[in-house]
Amino acid sequence: MDWGMQNRLARIIPRETGRAVMLAVDHGYFQGPTTGLERPGETVAPLLPYADSLMLTRGVLRQCIDATQRVPIVLRVSGATSVLGELSDEALTVSMEDAIRLNVSAVAISIFVGSPNERRTLANLAKLVDEGEKVGIPVLAVTAVGRDMVRDARYLGLCCRIAAELGARIVKTYYCDDFEEVVGGCPAPVVIAGGKKIEELEALQLADNAIARGAVGVDMGRNIFQSANPVGMIRAVKQVVQERKSPAEAFRSL
Repeated sequence: MDWGMQNRLARIIPRETGRAVMLAVDHGYFQGPTTGLERPGETVAPLLPYADSLMLTRGVLRQCIDATQRVPIVLRVSGATSVLGELSDEALTVSMEDAIRLNVSAVAISIFVGSPNERRTLANLAKLVDEGEKVGIPVLAVTAVGRDMVRDARYLGLCCRIAAELGARIVKTYYCDDFEEVVGGCPAPVVIAGGKKIEELEALQLADNAIARGAVGVDMGRNIFQSANPVGMIRAVKQVVQERKSPAEAFRSL
């Protein structure tokens, strides 16, 4: 692995702990003005000091994020669908040249295993990996789940393994029962998605369970920026993931 690839991966997953707190604010690319992200710049600014990386689209990055910020960027490069259509019908929406111009640490793409567009999204991943490897930019594959898919270890394990086999350097997936089986079958590091908004203590427990069962980090969005105390929540998540405090202890800090 060349120096540039190693350096970018080390920005996303800090070597000091080997665990990452990623902040996901890319929801608008298919949901529009998501609650809490109506003004992305205002939402994100106070959270950046506590995030190991920021996952978002190029439009929000260019328009809303201060260019003097040093937080590593994970750039969403798949999309062209919305909640009104077929979500799995994604295409690549950003060139690798533009990702380089934006000085990103990684690019992110969704795959839809078991959907009508499975082959297209997997081919998109393979193409993106080829382009990323040429310039030393890692690809993060998101195992998106279709409406009819069950989030169990067998299905998510299949998705994660395929993503890793196609060359993804990091895989983002959902937490499930027997999660250690998902991680055990995936050669690439696994981070979990925060998912829909749940109670703060429950979200902290989710993060703790995932780390305990082999995840290298969390990529949370709504459970942070939709919290009544977003800064307190991301600090609590960081305590659970990075410092390995108990969910109850981190929750008390809120």
